[in-house]
Amino acid sequence: MNATTSPSTGALFLADNLALDFINSEYGMGEQHQDHLADDHSVMSWLQQAGLLPEGKLPPPPSGLLTLARQLRACARTVVHAAMQGAETDLQVINQILETGRPIKELTWDKQAKALRITTRRRDHSPASLLEPVADALATLVTHDKFEYVRQCEAHDCVLLFHDLTKSHRRRWCSMATCGNRMKVAAFRSRNKV
Repeated sequence: MNATTSPSTGALFLADNLALDFINSEYGMGEQHQDHLADDHSVMSWLQQAGLLPEGKLPPPPSGLLTLARQLRACARTVVHAAMQGAETDLQVINQILETGRPIKELTWDKQAKALRITTRRRDHSPASLLEPVADALATLVTHDKFEYVRQCEAHDCVLLFHDLTKSHRRRWCSMATCGNRMKVAAFRSRNKV
């Protein structure tokens, strides 16, 4: 596959789930292949766009972030597809990130509210700490009773996943604006061929 990369500024967030959006950071085939995790900086940018890092100037990325992010993405994709089929798969990468990146919880005093609060903060600035929320979202997704509503887009040439949280659970496309309209136009043309 002749892979091209694209900066994270065009990342897709249409899956209604953090873990699925992370998996969807790579999509397409051949000349149309897009990978929004092109280097350590683009991973940081994706994490910021996902709301996992504060707005503003990003800190320097830790060494090895891209490598671990791509390992997590590949493992997450495999886990979702295995869970959809009720099959066992290797969970080592995800469990490693969940363990080494686990956030720190502390009991703190909130002066303004005059009450005790549990606060959570990132353990450190390591790749595992930065990616732990994605691994946690994946673990929650595949063990949640609504996992049955995880779908792959029905467009014949689309590999994007989404969590169908619509009331009727009849969502068919990753996005109506892209694949939905395209497939409906193709079906219309097919029905109206002279």
